[in-house]
Amino acid sequence: MAPLAKIRGERDRMSAIERRIADFILDNAHLLRDYSSQQLANALDISQSSVVKFSQKLGFKGYPDLKFSIGESLARRESGNGEGEARAIGRSDDPGVLLAESLWRAKAEAVNVTRALNTHTDVAAVAESIRGANKVYAIGMGHDGLYARAIAIKLALIGRTAIHLFDPALMAVGTSSTAPGDVLLVLCEHGQEAALCHTARLFRQRGGKVVTITRHTANALRAHADIALLVSAHDPRPQVELLLYQAALQHLLDLVFLLLCEDEAHLRMLVENAAPIE
Repeated sequence: MAPLAKIRGERDRMSAIERRIADFILDNAHLLRDYSSQQLANALDISQSSVVKFSQKLGFKGYPDLKFSIGESLARRESGNGEGEARAIGRSDDPGVLLAESLWRAKAEAVNVTRALNTHTDVAAVAESIRGANKVYAIGMGHDGLYARAIAIKLALIGRTAIHLFDPALMAVGTSSTAPGDVLLVLCEHGQEAALCHTARLFRQRGGKVVTITRHTANALRAHADIALLVSAHDPRPQVELLLYQAALQHLLDLVFLLLCEDEAHLRMLVENAAPIE
């Protein structure tokens, strides 16, 4: 995983001093090569050992290893940006071309980091749980609700009994017929919705399995998950960050769907349901 993406993803679980270091690195990544661990400590008015421990906590041997990794990652990104712009149709002074190229690169990075956060074992376990479930409930709120509805429709197309829940007041009631082995798929970007946490807790108490998809942050909803899939999407522009989150979320859902379609019965049902009605 790219070191800056890793720092962003872990930031919410860091101590106050660690967050100060993380914010400085994220805001000054291009200048980091000029900072020794002592200079960085002086700039933040903390001890040098705090910088070293921060680096080691992220999985690096020490600060020089972290600094080198960030520099290498930035160099690869800048090199890739130049090549992409050279390949783009039109010239680099075309704002439409630059915007499209920038968005494409940002989406690709969000998906790549999200792939790194989720092991194939976890994604396959989600598909296997859905394959063996009598009923699958898909819930989400706001933008997440649209994706919950879409995956419920896809599951119905391959012959799974899929129920889309969208009213927070009725979510707990809607899952009252849960049987052991049923699956609750909860999509919630920040994982803080009290209604979703309550529903997930009741679902597990009734013997169901809870799968959550949230941002890669510490959040209340993940505490109720049997399997937690994670999304990474970061950009200082809120309109772009929303698109990155949705792209990475869609990638995870698509991957689960493709794993389910490896089952011949599911694939046959999809083909039959997709055939035009005559």
